[in-house]
Amino acid sequence: MTAFSPLSIGPHTVRPPVVLAPMAGITNAPFRTLCREFSGGKGLFVSEMITTRALVERNEKTMQLIHFDATETPRSIQLYGVDPVTVGKAVRMIVDEDLADHIDLNFGCPVPKVTRKGGGSALPYKRPLLRAILNEAVSNAGGLPVTMKMRKGIDDDHITYLDAGRIAVDEGVTAIALHGRTAAQHYGGTADWDAIARLKEHVPEIPVLGNGDIWSADDALRMMRETGCDGVVVGRGCLGRPWLFGDLVAAFEGTGTAATPTLRQVADVMVRHAQLLGEWIGDESRGVIDFRKHVAWYLKGFAVGSEMRKRLAVTSSLDELRAQLSELDLDQPWPVGADGPRGRTSGNNRVVLPDGWLKDPYDCAAVGAEAELDTSGG
Repeated sequence: MTAFSPLSIGPHTVRPPVVLAPMAGITNAPFRTLCREFSGGKGLFVSEMITTRALVERNEKTMQLIHFDATETPRSIQLYGVDPVTVGKAVRMIVDEDLADHIDLNFGCPVPKVTRKGGGSALPYKRPLLRAILNEAVSNAGGLPVTMKMRKGIDDDHITYLDAGRIAVDEGVTAIALHGRTAAQHYGGTADWDAIARLKEHVPEIPVLGNGDIWSADDALRMMRETGCDGVVVGRGCLGRPWLFGDLVAAFEGTGTAATPTLRQVADVMVRHAQLLGEWIGDESRGVIDFRKHVAWYLKGFAVGSEMRKRLAVTSSLDELRAQLSELDLDQPWPVGADGPRGRTSGNNRVVLPDGWLKDPYDCAAVGAEAELDTSGG
C-alpha cells in the first residue's frame, strides 16, 4: 500500500489527509460529531457556509452555526463573502473572539441565489476581486491558516481554476481544494480528476486537495494516486454514511476493511443523529424534523417500502422514529451497490450571473457590499 503524508494546514496536521466538505444544512455540529466519532477524531471537519455579513452583524442563526463542540479541534469555519471589506471584518472577528482555528473561503457554491450575486463559483472569474478578498482574509487572519475551495470555473468556456490557484499562492493562502466540476455541471456528470492533477502541478508551493466523486475509501486512495493531490475533500459520499470517515481512516492506515452495517446498525445511527440534532437545536421535535432530509440517504439500497419511507419522512419525535424503524426488517445486510452516488446529480445548468458578468474578467464594478448574503448555511 502507498503511504500518504499527513496534510499540513498551517500549524495543524491532518492525519489521514481527509476533510469533510462544508454542506449547507448538513455539516452542522451534530453531523460533524457523528463523523468524528466514526473517525476516532481523525481528519478535518468543516462547518456549514457562514456568511460574512451575517457573522459581522451577529445574526442569531449564524451565531448558532459557528458553535463547536468542546471536542472539536481544530475548529474549522467556512466563510462566504463577495465584499473584501466585510470578509476582512469577519476574519478579524474570528481572530479577536477566538471563534475558530482555521478559515476556509467558499468559491465553489453553484446555487443560483449565490452565483446571481457574483458569489461562490462565479467569483473567481473576476480576478481582481478574488485577489482583494484573499488579501483581506489573509492579512486579517493573524496566525490562522486561510484556505479556499473552488470549482474549475463557471462553464467550459470560462475556466478559472489555474489563474485562481496562482492568485491564491500570491496572497498567502495555505491550501486549495478543487471540485473537479464547473458551476454549470452542478453535481452532474463525472468529476474531472485530471484538473486536480493540473492544479497540483501549477501550484506546487501549497497543498492541493481533490474533491468530487469520492463515494468510498478506495475512491479516495485512487484520487490521491492518480492526481498527486495532498488530501481529499468528501462531500456527498458521506450523506447517510457518516461511518465513511471510519472507512477512510482504516484505508489510509491500512488497518481494516470498509464498514457494511446491517439495517439495525444503520437505524441506531439514524436515531442518534436525530437525537443530536434535537439537543443542538434545543427542541426534540425540531431536531427530528430537521433529520427528515437524511432518511432517504441512510436507507438507500435497503428493502424499505415506499409507504414506510413516506411515514419516516414525516416523523416528529424520537419515539415515533424508533417505533417506525422497529417495524423494518432490521436484520437486512448492507445492500450491494449502496456505496455509489448519492445526493444531487443534476448537471448542464445555466449559471445565473449578474448582468454583464462575463464581459470583462477584470471589471468588478458589478459587485458591491449589497451582494453579500444576509443568511448563513447556504
